[in-house]
Amino acid sequence: MNRPFVYLIGAGPGDPGLITVRGRECLERCDVVLYDYLANHRLLEYAPPHAELIYAGKVGGAHNREQGQINDLIVAKANEGKVVARLKGGDPFVFGRGGEECEALVAAGIPFEIVPGVTAGIGVAAYAGIPLTHRDVTTSVAFVTGHEHPDKATSEIDWEKLSLGSGTVVFYMGVKNLPQITANLMAHGRKPETPVALVRWGTRPEQEVLTGTLADISAKARKVSFKPPAITIVGEVVRLRDSFRWFDNRPLSGKGILVTRSADQAGEFAALLREKGGTVHECPTIRIVPPDDSSQLDGAIALLPGFDWLILTSVNAVRHFFLRLASCGLDSRAIGRCRVAAVGPKTAAALQSYGITPDLVPADYKAEGVVAAFRNMEMTGKKILYPRADRARELIPAELTALGAEVVAPVAYCNVLPDAIPAEILEALENKRIHCATFTASSTVRNLAELAGENRLLHLLEGVVIAAIGPITAASCRELGLEVHLEPETYTLEAMTQAIIHHFTS
Repeated sequence: MNRPFVYLIGAGPGDPGLITVRGRECLERCDVVLYDYLANHRLLEYAPPHAELIYAGKVGGAHNREQGQINDLIVAKANEGKVVARLKGGDPFVFGRGGEECEALVAAGIPFEIVPGVTAGIGVAAYAGIPLTHRDVTTSVAFVTGHEHPDKATSEIDWEKLSLGSGTVVFYMGVKNLPQITANLMAHGRKPETPVALVRWGTRPEQEVLTGTLADISAKARKVSFKPPAITIVGEVVRLRDSFRWFDNRPLSGKGILVTRSADQAGEFAALLREKGGTVHECPTIRIVPPDDSSQLDGAIALLPGFDWLILTSVNAVRHFFLRLASCGLDSRAIGRCRVAAVGPKTAAALQSYGITPDLVPADYKAEGVVAAFRNMEMTGKKILYPRADRARELIPAELTALGAEVVAPVAYCNVLPDAIPAEILEALENKRIHCATFTASSTVRNLAELAGENRLLHLLEGVVIAAIGPITAASCRELGLEVHLEPETYTLEAMTQAIIHHFTS
């Protein structure tokens, strides 16, 4: 049996980029992950494919598992000889009950490591633009639970010391008890006009901030139904938010964006949108897989020295062509004298990662652009290899054949329909939390319509801004009855992002 070990890992306050390097390393080597409600689910992507994922979250008193059950489960999984990652929101030792879990591990004789995380009080305040200390305002800060153990006969919070002076006070989990917290602070000497900020889902794209004073923040929170999870910050430093606000005033803050690219390609586009503040909802409508039979492509690769041109029209085409090249025991040198055409800068960049600079990148990043570029050349008798998607249009083979070329167009990869639209995406669409739907290929919109049903798709996207990356994709949208609002002149993800920003900020 393997030696058991447990990592208690601080996941940070919500932004997955705030996990420590050490925390990520430990996740990558675990067999089991027990994760909390406040630990961003995107961090689970760092766990190995074989890892068992167990939800152990608590939401507003509704516990998926009681703390004692969580302790027992950690011990049980470790005693199976497994490496266990206990992934906790914030920091394990700051209102995270990590101490109780350590006690259970010590009692069971199981070795462990504590991996600190960015605690919510610090990370959330920074993302809200509120410095907890400032030499001209205050030089002290206190972190306090806003939700003490219900079995305590009396409070252990020293309200008098918290209330006197100018120190910043940060309350964790205090929204439910906000009226009592503000009343206690004022009763023990804090001025009613002291600024207060409530920060909900801090460090995430959906971050919300409500500001007020000790005298009125409870009424404001009740009026807008401000709900947990939230941090409460009390002190004069809250006034600095107006000047230091940087995160929740980005151009796409508060906007939900639907990304329909395949799961392995959504990351780049999602990152561009998140950087501008968008809340990204990933709904892969395509799975990219190799064809069941690659013999045609392998046969063409065997004859590669006899081809004059290799045409690659997407990053997927590049990836799958070179995968087959490698499976045949070859590498980039096999291309030899064959010249290479790449459609678009992303395809060209993908080629360069294999040490190949394309000879031709058409100015128009679609099939028509490829044909237009070759019309300026003598194509009679030229042999062209065009590894393509199973659903690719026949325009390139047909037009180049008409110009006198011999075109071999084997299937290099297939677009496969996923099983269903994720439930959380349907819920976000039904509740109008998605403001813009993006389509980067005709197959993405056609597949979404097939998964949802055309009539239901029109209902779900009613009032949603539709962004199509180019005219072919836009035409597919219109064929389904969708109005296309955004169509960038340049068919790139960067241009699509800028078009979305311009729409929502102009």
